[in-house]
Amino acid sequence: MTKKLTSLRVHLYADGADKEGILSLNKNPLIRGITTNPTLMRKAGIKDYERFAKDILKSVKKKPISFEVFSDEFDEMRRQALKIASWQKNVYVKIPITNSRGESSLPLVKELSHKGVRLNVTALLTLEQVRAVAKVVKPTVPIIISVFAGRIADTGRDPVPAIRSSLKLLKRLPKAQLLWASVREPLNIFQADASGCHIVTVPHDIISKALKMAGTDLTQLSLDTVKMFRKDANEAGFSL
Repeated sequence: MTKKLTSLRVHLYADGADKEGILSLNKNPLIRGITTNPTLMRKAGIKDYERFAKDILKSVKKKPISFEVFSDEFDEMRRQALKIASWQKNVYVKIPITNSRGESSLPLVKELSHKGVRLNVTALLTLEQVRAVAKVVKPTVPIIISVFAGRIADTGRDPVPAIRSSLKLLKRLPKAQLLWASVREPLNIFQADASGCHIVTVPHDIISKALKMAGTDLTQLSLDTVKMFRKDANEAGFSL
């Protein structure tokens, strides 16, 4: 199974806010970066955003790590972004493509990119959004563009064509990396790799599942499944 993951061209990022999980995965050479977001932090019970981030940064010193702004107002987003960016050189600042009112973040993305801030523009689902971001950012400044392929798939659409088209839109940006976000299952990791995507960010539990299951012999897996049914039936004491 490890051979399967080590053969991937796509960079595997761990997505979560569990401190123990982040620190453990950061030590794994297969993991090339870290991402998180306010929703994950809330689920993990984080109360002090800055304290949590700076605590993580004591250990994550070299791999790229993304922290997201959480204001809905662009002036405050700007302030938060500049503060977050100042914490460490490996930090990328996540800016959502719009605020919650649907107002475009592009002017702020342009301003921050031209100031040299490393950005992770997040929550993109359309080619129009990717194209718009590509037009405003500074080509010489590193940027991650996160397309939520899993959410596209949730609507019954195949995300792979959108990912491949997005890559074409980023050709003139040598420092841009396309990220496959909202992974639902280990298969998505390999889909991201086959699509040519630069990064795939994966929840901690799905990374664990991939480490355990990917590449497993299907005949053996079939037998293990039958054994599981047999064991559970016996332990339940079923009779007819």
